[in-house]
Amino acid sequence: MNAPAHLQRLQFLVKIVQRESAHLLATNERLFAVPLTPERLRQFDTDPVLAERVDAFVARFGRLQDTLGDKLVPALLAALREPVRAAIDNLDCAERMGWIASADQWVEARQLRNQMIYEYVDDPILLAGNLQAGHRFVPTLVETVRRLVDEIAHRGWT
Repeated sequence: MNAPAHLQRLQFLVKIVQRESAHLLATNERLFAVPLTPERLRQFDTDPVLAERVDAFVARFGRLQDTLGDKLVPALLAALREPVRAAIDNLDCAERMGWIASADQWVEARQLRNQMIYEYVDDPILLAGNLQAGHRFVPTLVETVRRLVDEIAHRGWT
């Protein structure tokens, strides 16, 4: 017998966040293997490897955060028959459930994500600061993946 659609969705999202997490960790390791300074980022236009790593980090950071906050958390709430509300309310609920450390921190990281996506190329000082902040938030994203996957597995839904 096939699993209900909401459980199939959870199982699919678990695979996605695990893959996205692994890809973000790999890119994070490569990008930050050498200190990421404004001076280094001034080479963005002439160093295609650096440019690709920055682009990959920004995309993977944003994608994982989107998948967790906009897809997996609401899907898990729905599977638990909890109300699915606006994103901030879902994050507050996720914090109460112990799935994320802080809804406020998550909102700040979302703002950082938006800055990295829309403002990152023109100012190497701003870019370095935003990338460093994103780098510091990677462990939180990875831990959130672990917590959500553990919750789903604990319920026998994987």
